[in-house]
This record gives sequence, structure tokens and C-alpha cells, in this order.
Amino acid sequence: MSAAPLGYLSSDGERAAAILPLTWFTLCVSIGVCLIIAVLVWIAARRAVPGQPGEIPVERRGSGMRWITIGVILTSIPLAITLVWTISALANTVGPPRRPGLVLDVTGHQWWWQVDYNGPLPSGRFATANEIHIPVGEKVLVRLHGADVIHSFWVPKLTGKTDTIPGQTNLSWLEADRPGIYRGQCTEYCGAQHARMGFEVIAEPRGQFERWREAQLQTAPPPVTAAQARGAQLFQFRCSVCHAVRGTTAASHYGPDLSHIASRRMIAAEMLPNNPGALSGCIENPQAIKPGALMPNQHLSGQQLTDLTVYLETLQ
Repeated sequence: MSAAPLGYLSSDGERAAAILPLTWFTLCVSIGVCLIIAVLVWIAARRAVPGQPGEIPVERRGSGMRWITIGVILTSIPLAITLVWTISALANTVGPPRRPGLVLDVTGHQWWWQVDYNGPLPSGRFATANEIHIPVGEKVLVRLHGADVIHSFWVPKLTGKTDTIPGQTNLSWLEADRPGIYRGQCTEYCGAQHARMGFEVIAEPRGQFERWREAQLQTAPPPVTAAQARGAQLFQFRCSVCHAVRGTTAASHYGPDLSHIASRRMIAAEMLPNNPGALSGCIENPQAIKPGALMPNQHLSGQQLTDLTVYLETLQ
């Protein structure tokens, strides 16, 4: 399934399915209203009396209340239906699941998404960025947090929009009926790179999900080549102030966790494919990719950039 575009006229999850009929109804009503207005304007234009301005006599032909009454009656009916339908849809979607198969903490940053997977023991917890894996057919509780400003979490094919507000925890949930890759997006203007704050939800069978989870819990492999060793040392010196890699002394969570960055499909909040060229570009000049981001230019030499990229490619 394609991760893009952000289609909202079809659904692949229970929560989105509850919203979808209401979406189609309001869309059809809106189109109908536009067509009626266009027809009335066309009729009025056809009946206009030709002549120069000032030559058409002004006449009073009744109060026009009949048209106002008809308009109020006709518009009240779909508005009432929409109100009742909206309340019903909210009742079916607003409450978190009682027994979720998975609980996630998702935090919105300028401009990326931190995803924390919880477990009964600290050894079973880990963090990733901009890529959410979930098991198919299971309800997932999402606890939403805001790190800086208000963001909004939205996966149109799986769930509705819920804001992430600093100092407050909002609850959402999602469920995927079938395996696939579902694109998500921030939908609350949050700064210059708001439009470049995407993420993916990857729904997969429970067995495949468990294998992915086990891989995420693994620590970083030790460097094998001289280039990897130089890159690892450079990472500790230049990058560990903001980033974490499991199994090393890099443990900062100010920026995205990079423990398994090489296993992700995309980088830079879904802006670029994850390959050595794109990764090198993000490291070399992040402000060219995402102006205003907090990651500074490291001013690395060509050899340093190559060594660091080689090391990051080992973090599967």
C-alpha cells in the first residue's frame, strides 16, 4: 500500500471507518450547496435586463422573506443531520480502548515525531523516530505529548486528528485492518517546517511485529572496519550531545534516537529515502534540507562525513 498521498476518502481501520461516512456526507452536501448557488446565480444573470447603469428602474417586488424561509428550512435539515451524526461518530471514536494490544507514547517536536515503546521492564523499552510499527488487527493506545508547541497527530486512513499540547497528555487510538504503510502528518501549524513533519505507520502481522521489536531492542554492533571505528568515535564526539545509540555512551534524547536508523525506510521526518547519499546530505547541511531545524551544520571534512555515514549504516 502506498504511503502517500494522505487519502481521507477511504479507511483501513475501525476508528477511521466510523468517521468516513460522515466525511462523504458533508462532502456531498457541500458540493450540492455550491451547485445550487451556482445555478441560482446563473438564472439571475440570465434574467437580468440589458441596459446601461442607471437605465434599469429599481422596483420593489415583495419582501423576499419566502426565499429566506425556504433557505433556512433547507439548510437546517442537513445541519441537524450533521450534528447528530457527528455526536454519534465522536461517541464511537473518542474513548481509548479498554484493553489495547499496544501502548505508545508519541511526542511532537519541531519538526519530528518521537515514538516510545513501553514494556513491563526497562530492558523492554525503546524509542524510535517518525516510524511507528503496529500489529495488524489490534487496537493501539497512543498517548500524545507536546515537547515545544502544539502539534496534531493524524493518520487519515486509520484515525482522526488529535493535538499534542505541551504539559498535557491527550489520548488517541488506531487500528489497522490489513498490513500496509500508512502516511501520517502534523495538521496543526507549528512553525516553518510544519508541512515537512510527516511519519509512517507500518502495520504488520503480530509475528513480524515481534521480530521487529526484538531487533529494536538489540544494542549497536561494534565497529568492524577502521572507517566504522573512526565514524563511531566521531559520533561520540560530535553527535552524542543530542542523539542516542543503544549499547554506547550516547544516551541523549534531545534529538531522534539513532540506534537503528539504518533499518528505517525514510529519514528527516519522511522527507528523504534512507540511503547513504540522502543521509550524508542531512548530516552535511541539515539547514538546506529543513531550514530552522535545531540540528546545526557540523562542518565535517569529506573523510569525516564518509566515516560517519559508514558507521550509521551499520545501525540496522
